[in-house]
Amino acid sequence: MLDFMEHVQHAFYEASHWNLDNSYGTLNGTARALLDFQTPKGLRLQISSLAAPNFATSYTLGNVGVVDGSVSYLYSSLPLERKLKSSELDLHNVIRGYRQLRALRRPDEVWWWEIWHNGKRIDRRDTLLYGRIFLPQSRLEALYLRRLTPTRQLRVNAVSDSNLNNGGTILTLLQNDYGKYSTEYMYSTDSALIGLRGLYNFGPDPRVAPTAPTTAQQVAEPMYGRFSAGAELYYGLLNKSGGISTGLRFATLPNHHGFPYTMTLTLNPLMGNLSSTYAVRAGTNLTLCSRFDFNFYSYESDLQLGCELWRRRSNTDVEWARKKLRPDWKKPTVAPDDDVSGILKARVDQHWRIGVLWEGRIKELLFTLGASLDLKKREQIFRAVGIELQYSS
Repeated sequence: MLDFMEHVQHAFYEASHWNLDNSYGTLNGTARALLDFQTPKGLRLQISSLAAPNFATSYTLGNVGVVDGSVSYLYSSLPLERKLKSSELDLHNVIRGYRQLRALRRPDEVWWWEIWHNGKRIDRRDTLLYGRIFLPQSRLEALYLRRLTPTRQLRVNAVSDSNLNNGGTILTLLQNDYGKYSTEYMYSTDSALIGLRGLYNFGPDPRVAPTAPTTAQQVAEPMYGRFSAGAELYYGLLNKSGGISTGLRFATLPNHHGFPYTMTLTLNPLMGNLSSTYAVRAGTNLTLCSRFDFNFYSYESDLQLGCELWRRRSNTDVEWARKKLRPDWKKPTVAPDDDVSGILKARVDQHWRIGVLWEGRIKELLFTLGASLDLKKREQIFRAVGIELQYSS
């Protein structure tokens, strides 16, 4: 389940019209959400609040080994209108699950962002500031995010920790999203790493308005899926080493009539790693996912299977009675997830390591209950068991 601050950051992206899925870094976002989820350890409680549309705070307390916690603050120059109370949150927005790609939208024009008053421009670029300190480790994390233009944003992540080299690291990302394609330029103080990412989407360009057809043969067929290709190149100036990877993705769009599915294939030629994933929403409540990894140099392979099951409340008896007694009665508007009682996630690999996660809401509390098991270690089958509780107001 998304952390409260992560959900606030997603709300900022949505309000500023930034597409998170149109990036090479999120090429395998669906498989990671379904197979790489973290199981909680011990008991952890998070209390958060959106004190104002521009300011949020969050406090976390846990008991993993020793009592620890964190304090977080977030500021957004762009007012956030999404409902962020734990009792009103739509679970579809906070659960990491199948990522349904949306149709590419045309980027905003530059002049749309201009605000004039008495002949002077008074508009400012939207900015998000985030800071988090972990106690008692005194580890500090910070984020600076600024929208420079409708197609560009600057992201700076910083970590201060005495256990890291030089006491911390800074990662800078300059991201460009033109709809048809996207690019990222990155620099990290760790080993003076520089890198370049790119993703290209095949099909029509959203920046070009379609022309009116003059004949029936010129009517364009609707797009039911999107094929994307991308690559990443990076090099460390201090350690004189680099890397390269490339990937492909095909995903169905919301207007696809069949089951939504996503297929990806990534390759790292220097390390010899090949990874393929396939995820399908087999029904309204069920999603299945698989991932196969193979190394050309060592011939080692790995297979992971996962699923996500949305459990919904049964209201058949109520519906039957309503149709018999008052067929003209209109049901009141309810939240999109009002019938959801919980979400079950599970994964297993070829070594019989199993992860199970149960997420949902009780009254005004969001909960995550999980366990990690290793069936080959009979003396210690349970590797981790824990529960996380979130409350936001």
